[in-house]
Amino acid sequence: MEPTETGTGKAAPAAPSPAPALKPGRGRRRAEDVRRAALAATSALLFDAGVKGVTFEKVAARAGVSKMTLYRWWSTPGRLVFEAYFSALEEALAFPDTGDVRADLTAQLHSFVGLFQRGGATIAQIIGAAQSDPDLIEALSDQYVRPRRQLAVDRLAAARAAGQIRADADLDAIVDQLWGACYHRLLLPVLPQHPVDTAFADALIANLFRGVAT
Repeated sequence: MEPTETGTGKAAPAAPSPAPALKPGRGRRRAEDVRRAALAATSALLFDAGVKGVTFEKVAARAGVSKMTLYRWWSTPGRLVFEAYFSALEEALAFPDTGDVRADLTAQLHSFVGLFQRGGATIAQIIGAAQSDPDLIEALSDQYVRPRRQLAVDRLAAARAAGQIRADADLDAIVDQLWGACYHRLLLPVLPQHPVDTAFADALIANLFRGVAT
């Protein structure tokens, strides 16, 4: 399958090499192995056919697991899709704390836009699918949006306590200014010359610190 274009104007990654399906056997297989096989199969299907192409039947067949096992761990295919994709993003979405808030925001935002450049199309699909899938939007909110937002707010709060940003700075608004602007460009691409890249991230941070730096 050829890479697809992302909202950043760059190609998304080709489908990952699928993990081998588990072989049936008489012994009880470790839950960790079954879960890993299911997530790997889901990721492969996601890149092959998009969000709508992932079903429990296809994942079960590809991973060599039972549908009942999938139902026990994930209430809907949407939740499985979400976990399969975002479980691989923990490192990219980690928030550093070196004591220098501007450096930390820059490092995290560079990593974030790099994620968009590699897999923006898939992220946009997941966000789009969530708008009509209550279970998926709940998973997206509970497992990704709120926790990731809180990481950013906590880091900004530490910087505010250290006197690096103004005491009256609206931390939630800062999150929206930085990460919200990136999502805006991903989901509503304006012009090819306006990609979501590190130059855009640097411009956002520069504009921000003209207003909040002490």
